[in-house]
Amino acid sequence: MRRFHLPILIVLLSTIGLGIFAYKVIALDMPVMPGASAETWQVEARVRYQPTGGAANVQLRIPDRLPNFAILDEGFVSRGYGLNTLRGQDDRIAQWTTRQPRGEQVLYYRATLYRDSDDRSDADYPGPVGAPEWTEPYRSAADALIEDVRSRSSDIQTFASVLVNDLAHAAPASNAAVFADDGSDRVQRSQTLIELLATARIPARMVTTLHLRDGRRDIRPETWIEVHNTRRWVPIHPLSGEIEYPDDVVVWAHGSAPLLEVSNGRDAEVRFAVSRGVQDALTTAQRFGETVNAQLMEFSTLNLPLGTQNTYRVLLMVPLGAMIIVFLRNVIGVQTFGTFMPVLIALSFRETQLLAGIILFTLIVSLGLAVRFYLEHLRLLLVPRLAAVVSVVIMLMLGISILSHQLGFERALALSLFPMVILAMTIERMSVVWEEHGPSDAITQGIGSLAVAAAAYGLMANRHLEHLLFVFPELLLVLLAMTLLLGRYTGYRLSELFRFGRMQEAMQPSRRSEDR
Repeated sequence: MRRFHLPILIVLLSTIGLGIFAYKVIALDMPVMPGASAETWQVEARVRYQPTGGAANVQLRIPDRLPNFAILDEGFVSRGYGLNTLRGQDDRIAQWTTRQPRGEQVLYYRATLYRDSDDRSDADYPGPVGAPEWTEPYRSAADALIEDVRSRSSDIQTFASVLVNDLAHAAPASNAAVFADDGSDRVQRSQTLIELLATARIPARMVTTLHLRDGRRDIRPETWIEVHNTRRWVPIHPLSGEIEYPDDVVVWAHGSAPLLEVSNGRDAEVRFAVSRGVQDALTTAQRFGETVNAQLMEFSTLNLPLGTQNTYRVLLMVPLGAMIIVFLRNVIGVQTFGTFMPVLIALSFRETQLLAGIILFTLIVSLGLAVRFYLEHLRLLLVPRLAAVVSVVIMLMLGISILSHQLGFERALALSLFPMVILAMTIERMSVVWEEHGPSDAITQGIGSLAVAAAAYGLMANRHLEHLLFVFPELLLVLLAMTLLLGRYTGYRLSELFRFGRMQEAMQPSRRSEDR
């Protein structure tokens, strides 16, 4: 069991990290690319009426839960009115009240909608409904029509679709023609279909929808019907039999009750206007997570104070740089000063940019190394010597900054942000290697540290990776799993394969001479 401990841990960490990442991307629509934008729709309902005297009570049905859409934001505009939001069976009701309205009254309701890929239209099955009381000859025609449609359908959904088509293309002498009144409007046709479906004991309801057309004003609501197939409400177009809503249709209200009801008012009307908008995808996803009560969003890095967010945008890149160093050291075989010093150097490059950072780093380390060798002749103890190196490094940084400013190289002014302790420790470490293993090893490790730092900087400064690790910090679990996997690598390093390959080639001539 012990031999499987690490593989199980690696698989567990990767599964958790990728699982949370997939949930955020698929269910919460969080963007994987920085600067991505999301499409939103702003729908405005404009209510207008003429008061007839006395206290007015205006009730407008507004959406609550929408299939395929989520309400990101909503607002009410009404001057001098009291506002209450009442909850109905499937919708909400905006109720405006006032005592003495004068002149034409105009009220507004605005909602910002965001397309949701998850259809949350599931609802409990209400059970078979009671059949309506038909009079003759409608009873006989309805029974015959229901039997005929049932024989040509396979389930509730297809039954409703076939019934709609029969009424839409009814032959003059058919049973369907009894219910297909050419003069009936869409609402009446929907009501007839609901009664016929009730004859077959199928629950159905009327739905008011809106077409989302960018820049359109005075959009007229349209009527659909929904039938319950024992699992969910299925939309059916009452004229064409089309199943499911098109992408540009949003459900506004359910039931046959009027959208607008006004007491002590006349000429009441509600008109809709729609406009398309584009918002930052990350902000939209955050607000969308709040609307669906995603508990995961409460623990997001996006909820931290802005200053803390900026700090973590840098800190969360450190594990990525550390993993790159593990790979370059254990698999490639690059020699560096210390284990994580290249990561700290790479962080410094974020301030100076890569080329200027390499030049300044090389310049300061070279000058500091010369001063360090001079201090060696003074036979100082370790701590005072390090303190002296730090002082020299700071003086070198100051001198380079003043000189570069005079010469007009403003990029070198970022030198002041270089961590002087890192430079001092690099100088000290390089001098020790120089004394113990010679200048060749010291220069090799110095170049190796600089190369590894440059590689780590290339990844740590990548805007896409920064976005991924900040918005999806669970990916750190995947990085941890990869680091643990590299930690078990005990094979040859790539540099050793080259070195041993040259040794083998050098030994082959001597073996041939011995064989002769």
